Amino acid sequence: MISLLLVIIYIAFVSLGLPDSLLGAAWPIMQRQLDVPNFYAGIISMSITDSTIISCLLSDRITKRLGAGLVTAVSTLMTAVALFGFSLASSLPLLFFWSIPYGLGAGAIDAALNNYVALHYSSRHMSWLHCFWGLGASISPYIMAYYLTNSQNWNMGYRSVALIQILLTVVLFLTLPLWKRVAKKAGTDKSVDSTPPVSLRHALNIRGVKLILVTFFSYCAMEATAGLWASSFLVQSRGVDAKTAAQFASLFFLGITIGRFLTGFIADRIGNKRLVRYGNITVILGILLLSLPVKTNILCLSGLVIIGLGGAPIFPAIIHSTPQNFGKENSQAIIGIQMASAYTGFTFIPPLFGLISDYTSIGVFPLFLLLFGLLCLLMFEWAQKTISHSEKK
Repeated sequence: MISLLLVIIYIAFVSLGLPDSLLGAAWPIMQRQLDVPNFYAGIISMSITDSTIISCLLSDRITKRLGAGLVTAVSTLMTAVALFGFSLASSLPLLFFWSIPYGLGAGAIDAALNNYVALHYSSRHMSWLHCFWGLGASISPYIMAYYLTNSQNWNMGYRSVALIQILLTVVLFLTLPLWKRVAKKAGTDKSVDSTPPVSLRHALNIRGVKLILVTFFSYCAMEATAGLWASSFLVQSRGVDAKTAAQFASLFFLGITIGRFLTGFIADRIGNKRLVRYGNITVILGILLLSLPVKTNILCLSGLVIIGLGGAPIFPAIIHSTPQNFGKENSQAIIGIQMASAYTGFTFIPPLFGLISDYTSIGVFPLFLLLFGLLCLLMFEWAQKTISHSEKK
């Protein structure tokens, strides 16, 4: 029973990652067919993210009322309908309209699933599940590329992913009884679901929460900036040819995915706290390699991969430790806020670096990453001391 539900959650995580890469893969054709300025891709993306942040902040109230299984099923259906809407859209206003349920559904799934896994499964499963999210995000560009190559039809790329989401929705509704059985067996069905929703003010006033939010924001800001600007830095500042730069930029994301897979084998033995600490230190070492002023580029390129490997355990390990650090009754609310903080870092910091690099130089890229890498490490260590001090009282 528990194993069957875990398989379903793994599939749900793959499905959660599928839509995330579609817009970027389809936009060159979409922009030409819709006849709109190129920067509208960023505005659509921000519209999706804003809706995602809202649903993450509301996740505690919604999930405690409906349950994680029903929230996941309904939100997956909402995402599927939104993707199908994207596939029918023939104008920019329609894309903006469908971006709202798209983001609301994605945020609700993300927060509900992460909290459910944190409550009911070990750290290794959290790491592997986020690895599967990376698998989904890696597959969708190939789905879109298939349709773009054969027919220049980005609509069918969205429609095919929508159909996958609809199939998953059917499976999720059919298996709803499993969620309650697993929660009942673990003893969390009454102890968590019967507690009243936690207000945003109360959650933020819990000792250590604000520090963990800054930790999350810092890591996601670093990861998103590295992923978006690595190729530009390698080409413009280090003289790497564009093809090699693109390959190593993709290896950064591959490093995160492989790192999460490998971390799963050792996560339960090492523990979440040391996973985050060692991951942060590895990230900083990778950034230092990226910044070394040497003629050979092998250290610089290797540094980018090392940043990905080091960052791999940070996100899932912090999420998994939330019930232990702040209490099971508070974890859904806090994980929702953590996800909102993460999406904020993902959305707003990479454009900020682009603005800074325009006024300075793309060469400040390693320094910018180092700033957020150090902030992530310092905030995490400060949070752990604050939480430990709170537990002793």
